[in-house]
Amino acid sequence: MLTKETFNHALRNLLQNPESSNFLLAVSGGADSMVLLQLFNSSRLKFQVAHVNYHLRGEDSNADQDLVRNFCSENNIPFHLYEVSDKDQKPENSIQNWARNLRYDFFRKIQKDENLEYLVTAHHLNDQLETFLINLSKASGIKGLSGIPANENQILRPLLNFTKDAIYAFAKENQLEFREDLSNKKNNYLRNFIRNEIAPKLFETNENFLQNFAKSLNFLDQTKQFVEEKIQEIEKELISEKDHIFYINKAKFSEQNSLTKFEILRKFGFHDEIEIGKIFNAEKGKTFHSGEFQLMIDRENFVLMKTSSNENVLLENREEIIIAESLSSIKNHEISLSKYISAEQQMQWLFDEEKLTFPLKIRKKKSGDLIFPIGMIGKKTVAKFFKDEKIPILAQQKIWLLCNGNDEILGIIPLRQDRRFSADQNAQSKIKIKF
Repeated sequence: MLTKETFNHALRNLLQNPESSNFLLAVSGGADSMVLLQLFNSSRLKFQVAHVNYHLRGEDSNADQDLVRNFCSENNIPFHLYEVSDKDQKPENSIQNWARNLRYDFFRKIQKDENLEYLVTAHHLNDQLETFLINLSKASGIKGLSGIPANENQILRPLLNFTKDAIYAFAKENQLEFREDLSNKKNNYLRNFIRNEIAPKLFETNENFLQNFAKSLNFLDQTKQFVEEKIQEIEKELISEKDHIFYINKAKFSEQNSLTKFEILRKFGFHDEIEIGKIFNAEKGKTFHSGEFQLMIDRENFVLMKTSSNENVLLENREEIIIAESLSSIKNHEISLSKYISAEQQMQWLFDEEKLTFPLKIRKKKSGDLIFPIGMIGKKTVAKFFKDEKIPILAQQKIWLLCNGNDEILGIIPLRQDRRFSADQNAQSKIKIKF
């Protein structure tokens, strides 16, 4: 049963002292959000209201806006409105995702401008069931099946344990005006189909179906927390990080069960079970991409690197960059490569000007590249140098070679300079290259 008292109890389970916080309520004008608005108002909490008019339902959309605005005006509640216009570029498909992103951007902006700690939404137990069934159909793992979180990322959902019927009963008892979105009656979206066709059939199987479902969700959430703790323990054994690159021990990781593999790789953006299976069967050198990370199969590790910004991607994808067309283009006998290369500490190499041929350039490794490393006898292929230095394959792709006009290696940046072109004490004129 939803009452002011049961609501305040639910809110205090999420937040110890709600009286000391400032809230932003997302209010559409439907029964759920209008009941939430009334409960916050009668509880005398400090809050403001945000409403988005998408103008998707003509005068009905305007009537929703008027209802929320009038309630706020009558009760001296700060009201924020966003009216969608042509500049928002509504897509032909994926309208639900577009609308969600638009309103949450709007909400976050208000929170920042008004210094409101928490966003509050009116999701309820029926929403939980719909989300559970959607996630069940997507094989989303235990995280998806444990439901919508009641308190996550400064978003509170204090009505999550109350049914839609309880919300309607509260609205009726308090003679609360609200508006129904008739578009929810159409089965053109999966959520609507589940709400209108699937959920009613489930309710017929057991009069306490939703209450039992809530208990099951609680068990699932506890199971999720237990699993997450165990996964974290396993991650500490499997994963190491250096210079923002993650290394997962391939042999030990392959011994883990499917759930552990899925949950760990999910954190790097890999969600597809078939794709994950391919990762464990792939040969050395194979690369996989999620939206967030690039994963490469190395000899002993799965090597993961966060996807670079667009600017860095453009730079990394270039095979060759001229850094000095001629000797006259070098000012004060010094070249800085900081625009292209970042090193943990500032370094510099000195070259004998008479030994250099132009143009000077940096490029990525080619087959057969040779280097005569300073401090070593003889020569090596660059590939053999990388192997001896235990440079992971993914890291090798990011390393630049400094070369002369004859395409000979002047150095592997920042690892080793080539001794053939370095400046010794007899050099008449020296060129300094810094990075």
